[in-house]
Amino acid sequence: MGAVEERDARAEADIAPVRAFWRDLGVPGLVDVHTHFMPDRMLRKVWAFFDQVTGPDGTGWPIMYRSDEDDRLARLRDYGLRTFSALSYPHKPGMASWLNTYATDFAARVPESLHSATFYPEPDAADYVKAVIGEGARVFKAHVQVGAYDPRDPLLEGVWRAIADAEVPVVIHCGSGPHPGAFTGPGPVREILRRHPRLRLVVAHMGMPEYSEFLDLVEEYPGAYLDTTMAFTPFTEAFMPFPRQELARLRALGDRILFGSDFPNIPYRYIEALEALARLDLGSDWLRAVCHDNGAALFDLPDPRNA
Repeated sequence: MGAVEERDARAEADIAPVRAFWRDLGVPGLVDVHTHFMPDRMLRKVWAFFDQVTGPDGTGWPIMYRSDEDDRLARLRDYGLRTFSALSYPHKPGMASWLNTYATDFAARVPESLHSATFYPEPDAADYVKAVIGEGARVFKAHVQVGAYDPRDPLLEGVWRAIADAEVPVVIHCGSGPHPGAFTGPGPVREILRRHPRLRLVVAHMGMPEYSEFLDLVEEYPGAYLDTTMAFTPFTEAFMPFPRQELARLRALGDRILFGSDFPNIPYRYIEALEALARLDLGSDWLRAVCHDNGAALFDLPDPRNA
């Protein structure tokens, strides 16, 4: 077998089980709310960061899908994703507008992607957030840990108000995993939801490691969701295990759990995230809702099964 054939065989071995997974569920594909596409120079810096990280088994954090943008897009299409996000996030003032320009162009080029956007606490934040909503943004990303900011910052009050009024979901990394930040944990986001109860906040990574506390939040606020990104996988269970006693609550909140993968920055194959959900043994209806139906409803995707 030549090098090209061998590469194609490896790709097919990665793609086939993902397609079989959603076909066996009887859904028309997957909805992945937590994938990353960003300017190449920024993504390379993200990868360089992960290259220095030691995983829970001491072997590091290999980027499983380290390739160019066209290849990564082709992989998600081959998996059978109906839609996916293009999340990016600033860590200092002045970055968000640049990232939003990239994301707007990406959405225009990639019809399957959700038009994604971001923000940072800075004087013009409310203005550019309103502008990008007007341009069609469908999901925002906030990263409290990397950005090292308080989501209650007064500079963000107009941002939260505009996003709540537009009913655009926000995927927010606000849990204290993998490392706590000054403003991580459920307290700050609970206060934001108290001020803006119409907000649709999708707490990334199931809020790890504060799983129970963020389940409380979802029970309390109807606009709060959790995404499954990296949760339940053998990689994460080795150092931040989900408490088994919370599985009943996880089942009961099945209409507010969304599938997320963290593609391409994961240190394992994409199928492992799906298999981890199946191993929870919460039932086919729960799995269908998490992997497709909840995301399709949140982002108003037409259901081809009803055509």
